[in-house]
Formats: sequence, structure tokens, C-alpha cells
Amino acid sequence: QVQLRESGGGLVEAGGSLRLSCVASGRDFSVSAIGWLRQAPGKGREFVGGINWAGSALEFGDSVLGRFTIDRDNAHDTVYLHMNSLKPEDTAVYSCAARNRYVQRMAREYDYWGQGTQVTVSS
Repeated sequence: QVQLRESGGGLVEAGGSLRLSCVASGRDFSVSAIGWLRQAPGKGREFVGGINWAGSALEFGDSVLGRFTIDRDNAHDTVYLHMNSLKPEDTAVYSCAARNRYVQRMAREYDYWGQGTQVTVSS
């Protein structure tokens, strides 16, 4: 049974950086891609970025392109979201999600979800 757990959120000033982690336990062949999605207060879920477990494909949302990046550890059980040049509009609950094969941009395409971690960026 796949379990996802995010960590690393917190309060940061605009222009600062944070690294979020997503640990995937119980992963098998049915889970081969991890996406990061966020939900700001009063907003819908927005695709942030994603990576397949092989590390051969990366995708990012337009609003974070050039500021955020993604990698994973050698065991392929942890995915990191590196957030740089943070802006107040990046404030949101960030969740990692897993699915089979390929990263997708729409939240409904994912099968497994973590509980989310809060990121707050002050002006």
C-alpha cells in the first residue's frame, strides 16, 4: 500500500528558498511518477511540477518555471521540490501525489496523495 508524506514547509520571506520532501513508502511498479500540486486559500489546485521515478522527465507549471526544480534520492523513495525566489503568491498547501507512468498536470489524474505541508511566504 502506497503512503506519501510531505515535509519541509514553513514560513519564509519573499526571495527566500525552501526544500520540500516527499517520502513514498510501499512503492511498487504501479507508482512511477510524482507530482507536486498546491492549493492557495480560496483557490483550486495548481500543478507545480513533477518527475518520473527514473528521473528522465520533468515538468513544471508556468508560474514556477525557472524558480523551482525537482530531484530524487538514490533509492528513488524521496522526491524533493526545491523552491527558490519565493513570492507571496507561492503561499499554499503543497501536496505530493503519485500515479502510474507519467506526470500529469490535473489533480484528478493522481491515485495517491500526501497530507500536504504549508508554505507561507511573507512580503
